[in-house]
Order: sequence, then C-alpha cells, then structure tokens
Amino acid sequence: MSIVRFDPFVDFISNGRWVPPVDIFENDKQELILKAELPDMSREDISVVVENQTLTLKGERKVAADVKQDQFHRVERAYGAFSRSFSLPQNVDATRIGAEYKNGVLTITLPIREESRPRTINIEVAA
Repeated sequence: MSIVRFDPFVDFISNGRWVPPVDIFENDKQELILKAELPDMSREDISVVVENQTLTLKGERKVAADVKQDQFHRVERAYGAFSRSFSLPQNVDATRIGAEYKNGVLTITLPIREESRPRTINIEVAA
C-alpha cells in the first residue's frame, strides 16, 4: 500500500484556479469601464486582447521567488494562470480601447462609438 501525501501548498498552487474579480460600469463620459483586481502582478504578466467583439484578459500570478515552500505557514491566496473573456457590445469602439494598471487594479476603458450615443434633436415649432 502506498501512502499519498497531501500537500496543500503544492495542490493549491498547481490546481487552484482563480479568476480576478471585475466591476464593469458606464461612466459620465459614456465609456464602459472594466476594473479587475490583479494584486501582486507585474504589467508583463497581464495580457489584454480584443478580437471579434470579445475582450480577453489573461495573466499569471506567481509565488514570490524569495519565499520557499517550507517557509509558508498558510496559503490562502490563489496563484497560477487565469483567463477571462467578455463579449463587447456592438457600440464599443475597439480601435480606441485603453488600459492602465495602477495599485494592483487594471482599468480598461471601452469608448462608446460617437454615432451610437444618444443625442437630443431640437424640435422647431411652426407658427
């Protein structure tokens, strides 16, 4: 009979899937804003791709290289690769999408096309 040793550190690091939480909202400038929490990640570990009206956010959060496995007392945060995809509305101008990473939060700005924004039409009153 062989003994299978359960190692929560290795199991969580290798099998623990995680997806960063996101908020998506519209601002006063009529842009959609997607904010994703990506703490302890570098810009080089994050990828944003737009293709066929789909925005895909990919990345990998790595365990700090200066901390060895036997130094951990508890591991509750998830590590590893992730991928999230979001269908974009047809009125998003994919050519003007921007992204900024600051304080562990990735902010993606999705401008709404000018022609699809609501506009007010003045009505002339005939005398």
